[in-house]
Amino acid sequence: MPAHSSSTRVGRIQPAPEHHLDAATLARAKASATSSRRGFLGTAAAGTVAAVTAGAAGRALADNPGAPGSTLPPTGPVALGAPVGAFPYGMPSKHESMVVRRMSPGLTRTPHSSISFTPLQNLFGIITPSGVHFERHHSGMPEIDPQQHRLMIHGLVKRPLLLSMNDLVRFPSVSRVHFIECGANTGMEWGNVAVPTVQYTHGMLACSEFTGVPLATLLGEAGIDLSKAKYILAEGADGSHLTRTISLEMALKDVLVVYGQNGEMLRPENGYPLRLLVPGVQGVSSVKWLRRIEVGDAPWNTREESLHYIDLMPDGTHRQYTWIQEVKSVITAPSAGQVLLDKGYYEITGLAWSGRGKITRVDVSTDGGRNWRTAKLQEPVMSKCLTRFRADWRWDGNGALLQSRAVDDSGHVQPTVAQLRAVRGSRSIYHNNKIQTWRVDANGEVTNVQLA
Repeated sequence: MPAHSSSTRVGRIQPAPEHHLDAATLARAKASATSSRRGFLGTAAAGTVAAVTAGAAGRALADNPGAPGSTLPPTGPVALGAPVGAFPYGMPSKHESMVVRRMSPGLTRTPHSSISFTPLQNLFGIITPSGVHFERHHSGMPEIDPQQHRLMIHGLVKRPLLLSMNDLVRFPSVSRVHFIECGANTGMEWGNVAVPTVQYTHGMLACSEFTGVPLATLLGEAGIDLSKAKYILAEGADGSHLTRTISLEMALKDVLVVYGQNGEMLRPENGYPLRLLVPGVQGVSSVKWLRRIEVGDAPWNTREESLHYIDLMPDGTHRQYTWIQEVKSVITAPSAGQVLLDKGYYEITGLAWSGRGKITRVDVSTDGGRNWRTAKLQEPVMSKCLTRFRADWRWDGNGALLQSRAVDDSGHVQPTVAQLRAVRGSRSIYHNNKIQTWRVDANGEVTNVQLA
């Protein structure tokens, strides 16, 4: 059904605040909903039903002039507002204070080696604001003076390099949009439902425009020995000097040495002043606070690639060096923690991505996968980048099971829980790309469930 139809009743979503809904607020919202013949857009979390045109909203008000929201808000202040330059670096409105990264209590033993999650349910489009890009630190966030920082490139090269930040910014640069996803994203959901909202199920995910120098350019400047070189080792300047092996094939293809994010320098928590970006690969490989690149002829088998970031298989063995983040998607609205307040039209929207390339199709189901229909992909659709998808839906007040299933240009299809467990079992941590299910109950509440 077109969103602009004069007969369309537009449903409202009660956004999910931190943790769970406030019962009193929800009761008031539902009372307001039942008092009118028409549903209206409430103050929605990003990605909720914002597809209604101004014309449709105007017609709805005309149909029901006494409905809540049918009068203009009070006149604003008549005094002068804050002057230009009052905030030299802009900040979100105070009314958006709930749109923040959040930590999951008890997930880690120490906040210095922990995770904060991106509020996916509150975001529009595909670009993640730098201030809510998820955090994953292994030994805390270092304070680095860019004037003192250096990048060393050595090993199987003819001309070892020691580059300052001033040196690096003089090299030809590129800007590209890519996602970064932690290998453990959705890792808590292997065995059963574990967390309440999309922020916690899928929030170790972000997408930004990154600016930097192709690693291939720097390796060429150093005179890499292509007859012997097979791998590189990237090392960070954090307290643990986190190190990761990366294949030379990836290093020469699309890896960037990054200093810019979303038009500005990297934020400290995102690797300031320098990080590696390995598109499509688990986030730990995109080493932050980059200080050293060594070229070698074999993997290094470091701590974070021998004890962690490995896949536990059903037979008890571990798979190592499984880098790629496979095709995946999730509906961000309606999603768990939110509540549908009215019957009627909703826009189902979410995100899809693949470490193998472009998303070519996303299918959406409202009955738990029995029937599927193709969603609309929002342009631009780029390789190893988040893709926003949208689908119209009329909720009739009955229970529903919302799912999305992504397909990429390599032909890979996002698996069901059963399909993934048949190969991987249920005791792993990393690379969980299962189809996510949100249950909509008759009372409008949306919860996280798993289907057998």
